[in-house]
Formats: sequence, C-alpha cells, structure tokens
Amino acid sequence: MIETSPTIPAERYGQRLAAAQSLVRDAGLAGVLIGVGADLEYLAGYRGLPLERLTMLVIAASGPIGLVVPRLEAPGARACPVVAAGAVEVIPWDETDRPADLVADRLTAGGRRLGARDRVGVSERLWAIHVLALQANLPGVTLESATTVLRELRMVKDVDEIAILRAAAHAADRVVAQIAGGRLVGRTEHEVSREVRERLLAEGHDTAEFAIVASGPNSASPHHEASDRVIRSGEPIVLDIGGLLGGYASDTTRTLWVTGGDPAAGPDPTFLHLFALVRAAQAAATAAVAPGVTCERIDAVARDIIAAGGEGDRFIHRVGHGIGLETHEEPYLVAGSTEPLRPGIAFSVEPGIYHDGRYGSRIEDIVVCGSDGPDVLNQSDRDLWIVDG
Repeated sequence: MIETSPTIPAERYGQRLAAAQSLVRDAGLAGVLIGVGADLEYLAGYRGLPLERLTMLVIAASGPIGLVVPRLEAPGARACPVVAAGAVEVIPWDETDRPADLVADRLTAGGRRLGARDRVGVSERLWAIHVLALQANLPGVTLESATTVLRELRMVKDVDEIAILRAAAHAADRVVAQIAGGRLVGRTEHEVSREVRERLLAEGHDTAEFAIVASGPNSASPHHEASDRVIRSGEPIVLDIGGLLGGYASDTTRTLWVTGGDPAAGPDPTFLHLFALVRAAQAAATAAVAPGVTCERIDAVARDIIAAGGEGDRFIHRVGHGIGLETHEEPYLVAGSTEPLRPGIAFSVEPGIYHDGRYGSRIEDIVVCGSDGPDVLNQSDRDLWIVDG
C-alpha cells in the first residue's frame, strides 16, 4: 500500500533562503552562487536541468535574490515556490547573452565593487565550464565551496523532511519484502534488479536510483553492478536498493540466503559467524546514536565489534553517510569525522563484511538522531532472510 507522501510547505523555502543569506554574511562572503542540483532544490524548490546553459541562484550578502535561467526555462522557474511567493526574481537570458555577466551584475547590484579581498561560494556540483566563466567575470575574487554555508542548513532535517524520508524508507522496506517473497533462483541479477526498480516506482518513488543485487561471490563487492549471473540455491544475496520519493532518498540493505527450498542448502558456519558480527555491529552502532555523539564514534562502535570477531580487515568502508535530497551527503560517519550528532541529522548505519571471491553481508538502515536517541526509519527484519526463492 502506497503511503501518502508528505511535502515541504511552500513557505519553508523562503525561510531557508533567509537563513542562507544570513549565513553568507556570517561567513564573510560576498555571496553564494548555486547551480543546478540538490542545493538549488533545497533553497528554491526548483529542479533545473543540468545543461551547458547556465541556471544559477544568486544570493548576495545583502539585497534581492535572483534566479538566472535560460529564457526557454523561465516558465518553469517562475512556477517554483520562492518565485511565486515573490522572494526571488527570475532573470532570463537569451541565447546571445553571456549569463555570467548577469550573475556578476546581480552580485554587485547594491553598487559594491568586488575585488581581491572578496570571497564567493559556489555549489560543489557546478560544471567546470560555468566555474571558468564566473572566474573570468569576477577577476581577483576567490571562489570557494558554498558547502561551508549550506551544510549547516541541509544537514539538520526538519519535521517535514523527516516525514518524507520515513515514507521513502517504508516504501523501500515493502520492496525488500516483495523481492524476498518472490522467485530468485534461476533468474539473473539483472532481472531481479529490474524488478526492484519497477517495484520502487510502484510503491511511490519518483525515481529508482540503484538496485544492487549481488549474489554468491558478487556479494563480496559492496558496489556490485547487477550482472547476467544466474542466482543459485545455497548462496547469499546482498540487496541494496534506493531512489527518490518526494525528492528525498531511500537507501536500505538486507542480506538474503537463498535455499531454493532445499533444507541442506542453508548458510555455512563461517557465513553465519560473519552475519552475526554484522548484525551485532549494526545494532550497537544504531543504539549509540544520541545528540553529542561524534560521527566517528558511531563508526568505531561497529568497527570494534567486527574487529573483535576477527573480521576487521574485511569491513572496508565507512559505517554510514548522511542522506536527504541526495543519497550521499554530509555528514559522513567515518574515523576522523568529529562532527557531533544533533537532533534531525539523518544518515545510514551500514556495516558489512566481505570475503573477496566467496561472499559478503551488509545491513543498512536510515537513522535520524532524535532528542534522546535513534529514530530508525527502516522497519523491515534485520535478521538473515532465509528464502525458498
């Protein structure tokens, strides 16, 4: 059953823009320039097209905010929430115009000349062709990452964002159960991966971004691309799936063992040992989530359990990553990340163990740091799924 997906209230975008402009001033920047991508969608509710034609939200330290867009994209831009509310002016440009000129003009609209002491933030996903054009139009100005400003806004999710993330997680949970309840033995990874994508869309996702179906020895490859390998009885499948629902990402992993209905085709003792370690590490790392706990501490909790079980060198990736409008975003839960968790920060917890060439296992949930502990968004069974398939 598809849940009714919550949405972001239109007025929230204006609040985000006001907060961003305030942070620009606090950071001592002359402004930030936001190209097509998650930053633009977060601030303006506008999902522009990633083209060689420049689309850019211009937030100067003070003064009006402008959205520079190709004229052929202007109708869509005018329909976005902040433009409709009058908080942002659309600045269309024609094919013979130099859009970087318009960006520079908007940055200096208050009559201020920018020079060698000035710094301007640019979104990290901006194409090099656009960055080079901006550099030419802003001589002497230092361009730096706008993430130093925007990470503080995007990292902590509000109640509406968490509600959408929860709906996305529940939809992905339903797909895991559907796949585990269907036929797997005799099908290729490609076939099952295609079914995952179809089911994510049927469960309300806007897009199905990935569907890792890693069977047998392929389960030891954390980012395995589904192949033509035929799934057999007596082997594991690492099922890692996700997409976007209401603009926000789902991402969950469960480990299955396929018996094909043969009681003798169950998991061997070595696999049961490594899975038990992954299960214990994932549970302990999740339980450790609380305000003030550092990101690296969550990683260490999981890693220490796996290392104590003799499998430390086979846990080869960080324990988690932030999630929101992008599947991978700030913060990252890895050694060296001293960022303290705060209520509203959403991230994955996904330890894994991989025996190269043989098999592997991973369990992944999306977790939100609550005011007094973890709020686990995924609710499907975390034990080893033994399926007849």
